[in-house]
Amino acid sequence: MDNLPLLRDIHLPEESLFFPLGYGWILIFAMPIVIYFCYRIFKYVQTKSKKYYALMLLKSAGDNSLESAIKISEILRRICLYKYKNAVSLFGNEWVDFLNAHTQKKLSSDAAELLIYAPYVKKDKVFKNQDYQILREFAKRWIGENL
Repeated sequence: MDNLPLLRDIHLPEESLFFPLGYGWILIFAMPIVIYFCYRIFKYVQTKSKKYYALMLLKSAGDNSLESAIKISEILRRICLYKYKNAVSLFGNEWVDFLNAHTQKKLSSDAAELLIYAPYVKKDKVFKNQDYQILREFAKRWIGENL
């Protein structure tokens, strides 16, 4: 039996514009996409974190006003409501002593008076601008160390 007449010519496949890539190239092309999605997930988790939220509240509290000192005190108490349940009932010097006990750098006496008396003084009472800045920096540091 002669099978030679049954053989056909070799037909090459049509040329394609897109050649099949190896696994390494696919990995190289996919890596930036994976990195981008990981970055987006990280930013989402960061914006939902308690520390980030507390720092954003602190930033929105305002500058150098009695209302900002009241808001800072409220933010610190809200954090204590979450983490230190027994500290919410503290007030006056006990409140400041508690805050100082849970941070490395202590709050100065003038800024401590601002924190203690801000919710109770008249709106026309004037404190030093430096005390507001010290209180704000203390709150930022306290939030960073306790959340």
